[in-house]
Amino acid sequence: MNAIEDAGLSFIVGSRISKAPYDLAAHFERHGNAFDDGQVLESTRVMGSGKAARSRRVVYQYRFARHKHDDRAINAMVDRAEKVAAGKRPLKKDRFVRIDAAGKDVDWGLVERARQLAGLKGYVTNLPATTMDGARIVAAYHDLWQVEKSFRMVKSDLRARPIFHHKRDSIEARLTVVFAALAISRHLQDATGVSIRNIVRTLRAVRSATIRLGGHEITLDPDVPAAAQAILERLPPTGH
Repeated sequence: MNAIEDAGLSFIVGSRISKAPYDLAAHFERHGNAFDDGQVLESTRVMGSGKAARSRRVVYQYRFARHKHDDRAINAMVDRAEKVAAGKRPLKKDRFVRIDAAGKDVDWGLVERARQLAGLKGYVTNLPATTMDGARIVAAYHDLWQVEKSFRMVKSDLRARPIFHHKRDSIEARLTVVFAALAISRHLQDATGVSIRNIVRTLRAVRSATIRLGGHEITLDPDVPAAAQAILERLPPTGH
């Protein structure tokens, strides 16, 4: 994060919720583990030590649906821990198992802390609140699926790999073409509401041709099927 920040860039990354009891101490003191669905809370935390220490903005969001999912996961882990404590299951990397001189048992204190944090998800950013409030930070982070979708489009629909270049100029030229194609593809997809795969398949056959015959040049206009025409009509006029 420091390196990204030193490069003059901004970031939003996921944060472990283990620090939430400290970051949200005021909320837990006043309200316990009661949250409203969709509630966003903020705090700051010093991360790193020595010269690398920096104060970071931490955003938390509570979702009831996430709480239910977390509860199911906690119950499953408690069930495994109880089986380990009863000797019915071999010890592996079980989260809620406590081992001491008396043997193996369920760490109920750890279970209680996990239930207290159920439904919360944390995010760390160096963007100031004046630029993006907490709700927008959360929304921006969850747009990561668009980035993942773009990678899938590049690899599958645009067939951008493999790369067999070895010189830097060739590699950069290849990447420039690929990202330009991706930018155009995403624009076409957003403007038409049609997947890039269907756009490529539909428009591939729409081609014009120029024939030189006996000193004459003849241009053949493309045959535009109805499906292709429907896509083209959804695009904004050239220059807009």
